[in-house]
Amino acid sequence: MSDEVMSGQARGDATLAAIEQVYRRDLERFLRVAAALLGDRDAARDAVQEGFAHAVARRDTYSGRGPLEAWVWRVVVNRARNYRRDRGAPTAPLERELVDVAATNGARETGALRAALAALPERQRLVVFLHYFADLDYPTIAGALDIRQGTVAATLNAARTNLRRALEQEVPQQ
Repeated sequence: MSDEVMSGQARGDATLAAIEQVYRRDLERFLRVAAALLGDRDAARDAVQEGFAHAVARRDTYSGRGPLEAWVWRVVVNRARNYRRDRGAPTAPLERELVDVAATNGARETGALRAALAALPERQRLVVFLHYFADLDYPTIAGALDIRQGTVAATLNAARTNLRRALEQEVPQQ
C-alpha cells in the first residue's frame, strides 16, 4: 500500500474518530436544534441519525479547513432541512425547547415566542437555534451554515430585532 493511500486511510480513521467524539459529546444539542427546526422529536432523531450517518459515509469530503464540528453541524442541519422538505414535517418549533429561552428572555407567553420564531426567515431562525439551542459560537455557526462570521452577527441581530418587535406587540407595556 502506498504512503499516500495509508495517509488517506489514517486521515479517514482520525476523522471518523472525531465525528464519533462530536456525536457522543453533542448528541443532545443536535437533537434539540433538530427538534426545534422540525417541530417533532421523532423526526429530529431520524434527521440527526441520518445526518451523522451521512457525515460518516462522506467523511472523505471534509477538507480540513475549519473545525470538524462546524462541518458536522452543516451536514446535520442540511439533513434536518431536507427531512422537513421531503417529508413535509411541521415547521413550528417545539414549545418545550422554547421554555428555557423564553424564561431567560423574560417572555411571559411561550406561544408568542414560538409564533415569533416560526415567523422568522429561515436563516434567522437557524442562526437563533444554533446560537441559543446549541450554544454554538459565531465561527462554528458560520461554518455550519457556510456563511461569514459577520453575516452570523448581522443575522442574529436582525433576528433579535424581529423577535423583540413581535414580542412587544404581544406583551402590553406597563
